[in-house]
Amino acid sequence: MKIAFHGAARTVTGSKHLITLKNNTQILLDCGLFQGMGHVTDKLNDYFGFDPKKITYLVLSHAHIDHCGLLPKLVADGFEGKIFCTPATMDLSRILMMDSAKIQMQDAEFSNRHLREGEEMRKRFILMQM
Repeated sequence: MKIAFHGAARTVTGSKHLITLKNNTQILLDCGLFQGMGHVTDKLNDYFGFDPKKITYLVLSHAHIDHCGLLPKLVADGFEGKIFCTPATMDLSRILMMDSAKIQMQDAEFSNRHLREGEEMRKRFILMQM
């Protein structure tokens, strides 16, 4: 078994811990959004550090944005595995991700209105029906 930390290491946001078993089963513990890290936040949220298509299972520990906020991007980037969490975590995560998506869209629109010459437009995260 191998464990790789792709978030919440040397920081408190973006929790993503990938467990790879000997048979190549990949289990992702949480899929959190990085928050409050200035200009690097978008770059950190754009790159997982692993291939979402190869994840077999996702386990959500609880419903905080820094633990579930990148789930829509994980699915958009090819994750098709099973998700395990408590019923309460599922219910709260739905609400939190929709709220987070709205805030991210507003932030992207604000940033894009205030671009400097040569800067790229900020991406909007993908909304998914939950």
